[in-house]
Amino acid sequence: MGGDHFFNGINVLSEIEKKNIGFIASLYAFRMLGLFMVLPVFMVAGQDLDSATPFLLGLALGIYGLSQALFQIPFGAASDRFGRKKLLYLGLLLFGLGGLIAAFSESIYGVILGRFLQGAGAIASVLMALLGDLTKEENRTKAMASVGMTIGLAFAVSLVVGPWILSIWGLQGLFLFTSVTALLGVFIVSRLSNPVMQMKRREFSVVREDLGEVLKNPQLVRLNLGILFLHFVLTAVFVALPLQLVSRFDLPLESHGLNYLWLMGLGFVAMIPLIIWGEKKQRVKVVFQAAVFVLTVVFVALATLPESLAVLWFLIWLFFVAFNYLEATLPSLVSRMVPAGKRGTAMGLYSSAQFMGAFLGGALAGWMISVQGLVGVYGMCALFALLWAGVVIGMLPPPNTRSVIASLKPFGVSDSDRVLQSLRALKGVEDVTLVIEEQAAYLKVDKGLFDEDALKQHPLTHKA
Repeated sequence: MGGDHFFNGINVLSEIEKKNIGFIASLYAFRMLGLFMVLPVFMVAGQDLDSATPFLLGLALGIYGLSQALFQIPFGAASDRFGRKKLLYLGLLLFGLGGLIAAFSESIYGVILGRFLQGAGAIASVLMALLGDLTKEENRTKAMASVGMTIGLAFAVSLVVGPWILSIWGLQGLFLFTSVTALLGVFIVSRLSNPVMQMKRREFSVVREDLGEVLKNPQLVRLNLGILFLHFVLTAVFVALPLQLVSRFDLPLESHGLNYLWLMGLGFVAMIPLIIWGEKKQRVKVVFQAAVFVLTVVFVALATLPESLAVLWFLIWLFFVAFNYLEATLPSLVSRMVPAGKRGTAMGLYSSAQFMGAFLGGALAGWMISVQGLVGVYGMCALFALLWAGVVIGMLPPPNTRSVIASLKPFGVSDSDRVLQSLRALKGVEDVTLVIEEQAAYLKVDKGLFDEDALKQHPLTHKA
């Protein structure tokens, strides 16, 4: 995520920016930790809840994704009107309340309600807008990269912390801990600088008039389906795998976390050369399609329910290699393929598709276990992966482009055609979106052809 920006001056983070980026990244981390900790343990630990069935357990596991998808964009829009911190406090309050409801519920229905409320505190879009408010344009790519790394780390840590907390305090303690992370989040928000509300930047906000163009873009539709499929199978794996490890291999639940961690870590190490080779040789499309194919093969193999634990761990390692690569590559592809100035809208829809995938993965995998057992879950994942493989056949190679934001001298509607023609005439400029309200131009440029000095020296650009 994030783009490259045209600016005057040195690209150095100030101390206040470093502090605010650290606070925002910590907020992301605590919230993701609270959501993900349940993932590796709930299908086993939740069986003692009243009225629990495999379908309802899977629904409880994934329903946070439904409320996230429903409320993420409204939360971001409300923060534009009422202020970022107010919406952050509201979101964290809902998250903490949901954790308390889940913790003190003896019924699966109470846990479902609690998880729904946790997801309803959908502050991700607010945090992204806040990141735009509290950082200079030239530093936002660094800021977004820092947040992205933190989310990945939170997911890895949650795979260990969840089973560990469960082994000490049980399921109630696990949900209470999620409420504690909400309190920590409230403290962090109180320490944040008071943001100066900036005009709505299209890199960070969903713009209603851009929705149609983004939804009709076939390449972006493929990528949105991709992140939906990816988080569908991720959630489905954690519906089936903990049950398989306990029932078939008698592996204690508290020992699962460390196994997940080292497998995911080795998967991350194996993924890095794939990213480097794909980018260096401009074969991203080939590696991407290969990763989807690997997922398909893994789920076909898992559907045979291997009797060897070593074989199972090998298949899960392959899953993490493909998952880590696809999870890291998909947002980059969205950023490179989105039309100029539409990134905020594209990423908003992308995130909604991601959360909807988590919801569908939990609900459908829980239902499938009750109908066809573990074989049915893995077979369903293989079918979804095969469908995804068909979707990516028509995928175009990602362009060698980057995004540039140029501040312009004052101009009005009557000047728009002249400004557009002048900027499009610059070498390497492929697409331009003018935003009169911001007195800015969003450019999509060819990395190999674009001359940033020519833009800096252009008579229409604003010299700070």
